[in-house]
Amino acid sequence: MKNITILFVLFFIQACHSKDPLKDKLSPIEYAVTQKEETEPPFKNKYWDHKDEGIYVDVVTGEALFSSLDKYDSGTGWPSFTKPIKSDLIVKKTDLKLGVPRVEIKSKKGKSHLGHVFNDGPVEKGGQRFCVNSASLKFIPKSQLREKGYGEYMSLFEVQSSSIQTAYLAGGCFWGMEDIIRKIPGVLSTDVGYSGGDEKDAKYEYVKKGETGHAESIKVVFDSLKISYEEILNYFFRLHDPTTLNQQGNDRGTQYRSAIFYVDENQKKVALEVIKKVDASKKWPKPIVTEVTAFKSFYLAEEYHQDYLEKNPGGYTCHWLRK
Repeated sequence: MKNITILFVLFFIQACHSKDPLKDKLSPIEYAVTQKEETEPPFKNKYWDHKDEGIYVDVVTGEALFSSLDKYDSGTGWPSFTKPIKSDLIVKKTDLKLGVPRVEIKSKKGKSHLGHVFNDGPVEKGGQRFCVNSASLKFIPKSQLREKGYGEYMSLFEVQSSSIQTAYLAGGCFWGMEDIIRKIPGVLSTDVGYSGGDEKDAKYEYVKKGETGHAESIKVVFDSLKISYEEILNYFFRLHDPTTLNQQGNDRGTQYRSAIFYVDENQKKVALEVIKKVDASKKWPKPIVTEVTAFKSFYLAEEYHQDYLEKNPGGYTCHWLRK
């Protein structure tokens, strides 16, 4: 009996020492991804569609890895970045688990599995796609960088902030508009919502009936160093029919009107000039009826509307990009 007791105690001590302390620190999915090189499901993870400004750090060690300035929508369902904050923060190794060579990426200090890097990223940004699991990351908002000990990275956003602008556009069902605009080089993020009316806290169940004065709209955040407001509008007048009053395709009503909601006098001036040029080009056989009005407010649409066609390939749209 004594020998059995000693063996039990030894087994208990060994079990305690062999238990990985990270299992207590991390959630099951965080542990599986960072320590066991598992992969989380696409479109069902924390950061795939995350658009706030800030940095992404290693969930295990807190190492700064990626910036929201380099994050883009790759359509894969995982967070994608064109580059890390610094190249030496990432360790690369060959991964043959699927039978074909892939390049695995890990954090340098913590050696946490992050994901893989591919050569199908935006060409104008170097051509790489760092495909990362959300479970490997923790997000630090720009507003908390200093208090969380990441003050050195504030300069990333201070340098870029002056070139970031926003456009608000309406041109029929916002699903199709967003699906085209979000892919335009220089566009940083898109959201769909409701704008142009006086009703507060707009909801789809009322907007769709034309009861609020709002139009289905899209908020476009873009880098003016890479694409101008005029160029954004040129795309806008190619992706919908600006000559049909309160109608796009099968969608009818003021909620589907063509409209530009300008945020300042310069945007107003550019909008009117673009309309004049497009009208003069005769690319549309009828006069343009696009409303140009001052921006009032933008109410974010319900989550299921955001990136709808990305979540539902083959879903309804009446938008396409004309030549």
